[in-house]
Amino acid sequence: MPPEDDGPGPRTDDEVAGWVRSLGLPGLVDIHVHFLPERMLTKVWEYFDRAEDHYGLRWPVRYRLPEPERLDALRSVGVRAFAPLVYPHKPGMAAWLNGWARDFADGVPEAVPTATVYPEPSAQRDVAAAVAAGARCVKAHVQVGAYDPADEALDAVWGLLAEAGVPVVVHCGHGPLRGAHTGLDVFERVLRRHPRLVAVLAHAGMPEYDLALSLVQRYDRVYLDTTMVGVPFTEEFMPVPGDWPRRLAGIADRVVLGTDFPNIPYTYATQLRAVAAWAEADPGLGEPFLRAVLHDTPARLLGM
Repeated sequence: MPPEDDGPGPRTDDEVAGWVRSLGLPGLVDIHVHFLPERMLTKVWEYFDRAEDHYGLRWPVRYRLPEPERLDALRSVGVRAFAPLVYPHKPGMAAWLNGWARDFADGVPEAVPTATVYPEPSAQRDVAAAVAAGARCVKAHVQVGAYDPADEALDAVWGLLAEAGVPVVVHCGHGPLRGAHTGLDVFERVLRRHPRLVAVLAHAGMPEYDLALSLVQRYDRVYLDTTMVGVPFTEEFMPVPGDWPRRLAGIADRVVLGTDFPNIPYTYATQLRAVAAWAEADPGLGEPFLRAVLHDTPARLLGM
């Protein structure tokens, strides 16, 4: 994708670090990044190679690089901390992935310890062990896992996370494909039972943006992440409402940076340009909004 000449924000990745410094920030905090065991990541990339079969569009993974180079790419744009999210697609994987994520964070200073969850008999024990070992963020992928988030096997997990104040980044929206149990109305059943759960709606609940905004307004500990929201690629098939910046102005402290790095089909800078465009479009946002989204709010959620 060629650099964009118009609009605010960094045009290329080379411009990101300087732009972030110009905002008075020590760096970026990205709550939605994926690092996985190599065999798993290879399979994920193979899935995106067949995106035309799955989604009807091409999805070339922009940062399809060896792990050390992916880490260098994040550091070069000024990411000072990130949540490396892992997720299972069948029983028996969660505990193994939690151990892998813990080891990964031990070896990468910028990586925040994370964990994941799957509805199985060991779910509460697995998550309790991960939190006791220092996990500061949990990923729940309702779409890939094809499970009901209100499954009774997860009820104690949500209660545990709510009590601990550990945020869960939950992919429960229909984007990019509707799943067996996707839909923000489904996840709201969890929130009704656990209203103190710190829930970050991945992709801002895409494409159910209206309902996502409603959940943020009704539940004090629900947040939106920016992952793939408002970028040209996604605007082609799941555009945000035309008054999106105005509506964000009312919840400016409940939005956090997420990117889906490395699996995005465009540059890291592209996501930042989308956020910068929202900030410029409404007088209630501006640079204070940028500082909150890009650093302050995700840093607080991750216990930095």
